[in-house]
Amino acid sequence: AATVAAVQDNPYHKAQWTDNGIYLHHAIHLGIAVALGENPADNNGLIVPVIKNAQDLNLMGMARALNDIAERARHKQLKPDDVQGGTFTISNHGVSGSLFATPIINQPQVGILGVGMVEQRVKVIDGAIAIRPCAYVSLTFDHRVADGASGDAFMSTLKAKLEAWTG
Repeated sequence: AATVAAVQDNPYHKAQWTDNGIYLHHAIHLGIAVALGENPADNNGLIVPVIKNAQDLNLMGMARALNDIAERARHKQLKPDDVQGGTFTISNHGVSGSLFATPIINQPQVGILGVGMVEQRVKVIDGAIAIRPCAYVSLTFDHRVADGASGDAFMSTLKAKLEAWTG
């Protein structure tokens, strides 16, 4: 949900490059990288099903859609339409314990977000030491459409949404 908010605030990250220039999509169709098989380390492949119109879902709706599409992917029950039309993708490489990765864009999409393992870390917040869940997050994007400034704006929006999240 925080990624959808960041894409909404930075719309060039839901665009695509065409021979005629930039095409800006109106809806956010969120691709979710899903490892196939019980153990991601077994390398049984990966598929990227798409949550259509993710901007219309609240957090609970997003969680339900994500669980549904991931389960159907793992049980080989996806339809062709379930893996087409993505405008932005999330890859959760942290599920296997890695902290940082640089995922490759799922063309013709402009961007992909890589999420590392969430772990408790010591942080200084308002001058006080606190323990908070933290993760490294990486953004890979097509420089024909987005640049470093828009990438930074996207990441700043994502960080602000996650840190202020109330559910």
